[in-house]
Amino acid sequence: MYSNNQFRITLKFLSPKEIEDIVSSLKTKDSHGYDGISTKIVKQSIPYISSPLNYICYLMISTGIFPTRLKFSEIKPLYRKGEMTNISIYRSISLLISFLNIFEKIIFTRLIHHLDYNHILADEQFGFRTKSSTDLASYKLINVVLTSLNNKLLVGSVFFFFLIYKRLWLC
Repeated sequence: MYSNNQFRITLKFLSPKEIEDIVSSLKTKDSHGYDGISTKIVKQSIPYISSPLNYICYLMISTGIFPTRLKFSEIKPLYRKGEMTNISIYRSISLLISFLNIFEKIIFTRLIHHLDYNHILADEQFGFRTKSSTDLASYKLINVVLTSLNNKLLVGSVFFFFLIYKRLWLC
């Protein structure tokens, strides 16, 4: 049974040093969103902007309000190969602003910490967790099946696969 404390998330505030660490972990790219600021520029200017970013993050966490301007993205068609006049060969990409990646990582780390600390996620949840992978999920599944078969137990499973074809997205 879950206690009320498990559903009450207390997000710890961060420091400019944590923001600098997050920015240094981002991939250096020249691409940018509608603001024209790439991660390359953010990385170069982080000693000067880490304190203001820290304050903005403090306001976001303390008020629970996510800035509306960060919810926008620039969507551009990306040419693959083939006839350039054929619209169906292009795929759309969404260019987000660099600061969104920083805020996402901050919230993600705090949310995962809350879920792990309160043991909310099942042990069988492998996605989006550190020290976890599809290889580990496959190994555990095979191990359980083989152990059960060795113990002469009846083993059955149901798998659901959701396949979405490109044609469905183009309609």
